[in-house]
Parts: sequence; structure tokens; C-alpha cells
Amino acid sequence: MKKKIALTGGGTAGHVSLNQAIIPSLIENNYEVMYIGSRDGIEKELISENFPTLPYASISSGKLRRYFSLENISDSFRVVKGVFDSIQILIKNKPDVIFSKGGFVSVPVAIAAKLLRIPLLIHESDVTPGLANKIAMPFAKHIFTVFHETLEYVDQSKATCSGAVIREELLVGNRLNALKKVGFSGNKAVLFVMGGSQGSDVLNGAIRSNLSILQNTYDIIHLCGKDKVSKEHQFIDGYVQIEYVSEGLNDLLHLADVVVSRAGSNSIYEFLALRIPMLLIPLSAQKSRGDQVLNAQLFEKQGFALVLQEEELSPEAFLEKVQQLEERKSHMRQVMEQSEMPKTPRQMVELIEKYQ
Repeated sequence: MKKKIALTGGGTAGHVSLNQAIIPSLIENNYEVMYIGSRDGIEKELISENFPTLPYASISSGKLRRYFSLENISDSFRVVKGVFDSIQILIKNKPDVIFSKGGFVSVPVAIAAKLLRIPLLIHESDVTPGLANKIAMPFAKHIFTVFHETLEYVDQSKATCSGAVIREELLVGNRLNALKKVGFSGNKAVLFVMGGSQGSDVLNGAIRSNLSILQNTYDIIHLCGKDKVSKEHQFIDGYVQIEYVSEGLNDLLHLADVVVSRAGSNSIYEFLALRIPMLLIPLSAQKSRGDQVLNAQLFEKQGFALVLQEEELSPEAFLEKVQQLEERKSHMRQVMEQSEMPKTPRQMVELIEKYQ
């Protein structure tokens, strides 16, 4: 008899990527899988695109804010409606366990899970829990963390540092396929730039303002975000702009010699697993809860990355940091080689089975 699991999480690609990674392993382990997400969030787009036959159930959800806003009032009603939506979905589908990756859409599902006494497992990727996971954690049977430091912020009696999980296909890439896709000769080192699923205007600007100098050393693959391709820079040899990669990311990463990126937990652990030296420009604490700043600091402390804070970002400071990255990349790779490899999706599924 098949076991049933409901996955939830959304708002950003980071709240979906782990769920995407473990779906094939869950199916291999005889699970009947469904996804609960918002009606128009990125999670619906990613799940529908990558798993078109997977059942997807939509619920009402509201954005959770740490600051005062009149929208918090209307969004609180959306969350309440989302709880009722979730209850109906869970009663109909009767999952044996729910696995939540966080994001605002997961809160109504977590509350419904508690009301219906369905075991809830939560995964937290960042050093400090996000607001959605903070709200949901009291309802959880078990909490998985990526960082050991996160255990200080959760109920340790029901928490495990499981480490990072990356998709197995990322470990196998074809450089020739990537060269063909981007049209590079392969004679230069490759700088890979990634500003998160939404792209980063400040990072995009830093790259483009230094493009002529950077191209003396690198060919550049620039994941710039949806609708953020620069027409001015569209036909420059050795510089390729891509809005978002849904297929072939593994090939592109295996072509990268160094990377410049935001500091989302999922991405930086993928770079670490592939031993790609990185310059991290975390999302400013003024624009977020500061989770990326902490992620970046820990990676810098361990010797995996250089860090440039967004408040200190200028074309000159950026170029200086990239030059330092080039000088230190060999040593960084040596340090990375001594680090523990992230878990595979199969190993994560084993943990889900152990703690449900």
C-alpha cells in the first residue's frame, strides 16, 4: 500500500527547490505525492513545469510581514481562509505526513496539519528561522536544519541538523553542452553570476559597469532575473544573459570557474558541493531579515567564500573583490575539498521516513 505525503512551501524558488529535488526519490520509495501551494506563486509554476502530472492543490495565502502594514489586516483573512482551504484538501487526500519547506504559503497548511493531527516535518535552510517557519514550528513533529547554528533557535528536543540537500543531477554536468549553449570558445575562465530567482538589480549593475574589465579574464554567464536582460549588452561576445534556468543548470555550473551570487542557503551549498569558489553579496538586512548576511558570514568564516556587503557595493569595490577571488580560488577549492558533501535527496527521504 502506498504512503501519502503532501509537500508545501513557496514564495521564492528557494522554498521550492528541495521539494523538487526529493519528489523523484519519494515516488521511488512508493509515496503518493501531492503539492499544496498558492494559486499564482512561483511554486505552482515550478511544480507544474517540472512535474506536470503531480497533483497540485491551491490555497489562499497572505504575505507575512515583520513590520506594520495595513495589508497585514487583509492578509490575515487570507491566511485564515488558507487554513480552511488546507483542511478541505487534507481531509480529501488524507496524507500520512506533510513536509514543509517554509514560505508564507506553508503557514495555513501547518495549522491545518495540527488541527487534523497529521505529522508535520519542517525544513529550515537558513541560520535563523524565517517568520513562516517560526510560526509553524510549534505545530511540527520534527524540524530539520541545514546549519548546526540553527539548533540554538529551535526546540532541540525535536530538531536534527540534517545538513544541506542538493539534487543529484547537479553533481553531473557536461561542459561541452554548456559551451554549446552559451557559445563560448572555452579559452577563458568562466564567471557565473546568479542574483536569485528574482534577479538582483544591484548585482546586475555591478557586473555590467565592470564588463569590459572583467572580460579581460572571463567569459561571463549572467543569470539576471525575469525581465532584467539589458538590451544594451545583449550582443556582446563572451557575455551571455539568461533570465532564469529551469533545465541545464548542472551543465552551466560545471562550466563555472568562479561564481558571484546572493547568499541563499540552497545556492551556496550547491556551489560548495561543486567546489566553485564564490563571492557572495547577501541581500541587505535593510531589505530582509538578514538571513543571507548570516549565511555569507558562516561561509566566509569557513574559507568557502569572500563576502561583499550590499551597503559597501560599488563598481570599484566589486571589481576589487572579484580580483581577490581570482587570486584565492585555488586555496578556496582546497578548503572546500575538506568539507562534508551535502546529502542526496534519497538520504533526505530516509530522514523523512525516520521522523514522521
